[in-house]
Amino acid sequence: MSKTTSALAARRSFLSLGLAAALAPLGLARAARGPTIEVWKDENCGCCGAWVEHMRAAGFEATVHDVADLQAIKAANGVPASLQSCHTARVGGYVVEGHVPATDVRRLLAERPRAKGLTAPGMPPSSPGMDIPGTPYEVVLFGTPGNDRVWARHSGNL
Repeated sequence: MSKTTSALAARRSFLSLGLAAALAPLGLARAARGPTIEVWKDENCGCCGAWVEHMRAAGFEATVHDVADLQAIKAANGVPASLQSCHTARVGGYVVEGHVPATDVRRLLAERPRAKGLTAPGMPPSSPGMDIPGTPYEVVLFGTPGNDRVWARHSGNL
């Protein structure tokens, strides 16, 4: 190899290492992404959009579907009428109904109970996406082999 060819090969090697070092953080960021959550909501619902942003801020990768018939989605996912809220999501094989905090969803995914999923029935004013402090609320684990049960209690403080 001539000096010129050797210098050119060294420069290419150096540039390749530099490029790999520059791209490495992108690969790490991709590997560090959180779970993917798929959300079905009404396109005009601002509180649902705010909940999706809450989930994204907590590290979830959200895919959103704006649909006209949410009742069909709720029925297909086995959400009882008494536990319904304004949007329905799926993550890690579970259903998440309504304004459930990201911390409760993370706990669900970590503990993996035998259940259909979590719900914040109705639209609790102090829940993520609603963001009106002062009203305590509960998140319910539903579709369990026994009875539905309280999964978490929230004070209503944001």
